[in-house]
Amino acid sequence: MEQFSIKEAYTKSVRKKLWLFGFFLCAVVSLSVFSLARGSFDMSPSKAIATLFGQMDGSAGIVIWNIRMPRIVAAIIAGWCLGLSGAVMQCLLKNPLASPFTLGISQGAAFGAAFAIVALGAGGAETSAIQVSTVQTTSAAGPMTIRNIYSVTICAFLGALLGTVIILALARLKKMAAESIILAGVALSSLFVSGTILVQYFATEVEIASVVFWTFGDVSRSNWREIGVMTTATIMVTIYFVLKRWDLNALSAGEDVARSLGVDVDRSRLVGMFLTALIAALVTAFLGVIAFLGLLAPHIGRRLVGGSQVSHTP
Repeated sequence: MEQFSIKEAYTKSVRKKLWLFGFFLCAVVSLSVFSLARGSFDMSPSKAIATLFGQMDGSAGIVIWNIRMPRIVAAIIAGWCLGLSGAVMQCLLKNPLASPFTLGISQGAAFGAAFAIVALGAGGAETSAIQVSTVQTTSAAGPMTIRNIYSVTICAFLGALLGTVIILALARLKKMAAESIILAGVALSSLFVSGTILVQYFATEVEIASVVFWTFGDVSRSNWREIGVMTTATIMVTIYFVLKRWDLNALSAGEDVARSLGVDVDRSRLVGMFLTALIAALVTAFLGVIAFLGLLAPHIGRRLVGGSQVSHTP
């Protein structure tokens, strides 16, 4: 009788997860259609859907496929990626404050972008006709431009990767505990923030404005090529963690429990941290610093569906 009640409760929990997944999937689709239809170039939802399926051409097609659809897909992928990164980091480190932001990955990307804008001349007031990619907006001081978005993206990714390597090296060489890794990430974040401020000290007003503009998370700067890179990396990392979901559940119960079940704790933690940091670094490099998703999304998910990493028994 007790075994039956436990099985019944588990089945009810899985059914709840499926219903919530279906509800949020419908919500994402509905909001995406609404976002496609609303803006400075207003159109009806039916026209937006028809344009999406190629039944209309002209200016509506350009607005849908070149401007609005990339932003929507980039926002979905960024939420997926950062939410996954935060959830896995919090599980591996058994710390509710673990996220790409608190471990210094986002600040490392901001430092790399600031270095590219100021030291490499990727930000300024003038544009060049031969440059391939340009992001431009207007500030109080006049036109503010990131002249070479590719060099900024590469340097931001390298900065985020540098933060990841430092954290993993400290964890590996110093045999740091999970709590110490978080403290090392906070210290590294402060170091990167200080470096960014130092770079800004030598910058012009327009370059400072360019740095601030980049550090604001913005999905409008994405394109289909970058979305393809983010999507491919996120799917591959997601598949890996789905295959390792039972190891994550064992780690949630504690290191001693995980080792007694045959889990290589040190290897699982290092590989997991590297993969989650890698996809978080990609999103941050392409879209800027989006700090809150990696920290809040896992907590919201646990409130709704619980802390288990699996949805069915083997």
